[in-house]
Amino acid sequence: MSYPVVLGEDTLWEAGYQSGRMYFFLVQGAAEELQIPSGLVANLPRGECEVKLPAFRSFVQRLYETYSSTRSMHVHGFIDGLLITSLVLLERAGSPLELLPEHEQALREERAAFARRMAED
Repeated sequence: MSYPVVLGEDTLWEAGYQSGRMYFFLVQGAAEELQIPSGLVANLPRGECEVKLPAFRSFVQRLYETYSSTRSMHVHGFIDGLLITSLVLLERAGSPLELLPEHEQALREERAAFARRMAED
């Protein structure tokens, strides 16, 4: 069973059921904490997660700004997987974020590795 993350007719991630739902609910919690819409909508009848791109991009931008504005290893640890997954989804949607130079290489490498693993989910 899967839980696809879709943008219109395009599937950005054919997530496994548990992975996709976990990602969705983690995004919802982070969005609530950041006081911003997540840009993700659960489509229960179809069993998928819809991406509303402008809102999702704003959410990921705010998540990245939070990540960038602290040196707390705890905050980085909490945000890291969520941010990497979200950056991959934005790239697949054709709307990548511009990253600060101090994060560009490390996050690019993590995104590439994670994108390969997302295909195995």
